[in-house]
Amino acid sequence: METRPLGDSGIEVSAISLGAWMTVAGGIADARAEACVRAAFDVGITFFDTANSYGHGAAEERWGQILAGYRRDSFVLGTKVFMPMGDGHKGGLSRSEIHTQLDASLRRLQTDYIDLYQCHRYDPDTPIEETLEALNEVVDSGKVRAVGFSEWLPDQIRAALAVPSQAQFVSSQVQYNLLWRARGDETFELCDANGISQILWSPLAQGVLAGKYRSSAPPPADSRAASESMSAPLRGDEFPFLEDDVLDAVARLRPVAQQAGLTMSQLALAWVLRRPEVASAIIGASRPDQVYDNAAASGVTLSADVLAAVEAALGDVPVTDYRLVYGQREGVLTRG
Repeated sequence: METRPLGDSGIEVSAISLGAWMTVAGGIADARAEACVRAAFDVGITFFDTANSYGHGAAEERWGQILAGYRRDSFVLGTKVFMPMGDGHKGGLSRSEIHTQLDASLRRLQTDYIDLYQCHRYDPDTPIEETLEALNEVVDSGKVRAVGFSEWLPDQIRAALAVPSQAQFVSSQVQYNLLWRARGDETFELCDANGISQILWSPLAQGVLAGKYRSSAPPPADSRAASESMSAPLRGDEFPFLEDDVLDAVARLRPVAQQAGLTMSQLALAWVLRRPEVASAIIGASRPDQVYDNAAASGVTLSADVLAAVEAALGDVPVTDYRLVYGQREGVLTRG
């Protein structure tokens, strides 16, 4: 497993990482989640990502239970703060909210420190100076090693970079994959110029790029799209991944992957990992064999011919031509 630097933090992370939303937020049984984590360690995955809001704390609790069986210095742990958590906490990035939610995350994760603490969204209701001061405090306290953000727009990133701060951001977590490239160039270039690495969520377009779905056909019974609770993002206007034209384009990638000697998932992961700005691509898994398959994408180099064949297969399907505007509290994505 290839490792890559996480911005200017001095922290190394595995090029493939395991996320908690699918694996440990209640989507699969405990035994299968534990088997996926064992598989991750087997193949050299050392970076595990979650958020306090996944399962309203459930993902952090299960991560804490499972990872308690491994040496703390053998993995890098990331979580996030911003979304409402109840009990009078509206969410956001105020000083009090950051301190309160960090302590709660530490208890659920059964650890003394978080390696990467990420601002899950930008908070327009809190001065960025207050947010950065709070992040300075949690880093100074030893509870956090490094800080990052998730799905911030370029102007929001620039606003944060303009504020002198000891706690420098080292990571940007964005959705980016073969079908979704709306944020790639501008965000990647801005961050790269300021020592900020990219961590990619949904590099497989929530399983669509694994090739499991076919146009005009019902989803497999054991797939995410077949689950009422897990399939909503795949069916909304914001993530039109189950449209027939998209699925037809994905099907055209199958012979490209076969000719390259790769599975569909490996092709999609190798495509995002080809970018030097990317520190890690987060996968979700419901079975250990998925972890093994995805991990094999680490270190794969795609030839110019393969890259050209990928673009020819997809045509004009990838989403690249509009900015994203985020709901302030709900984290809802809309076209703008």
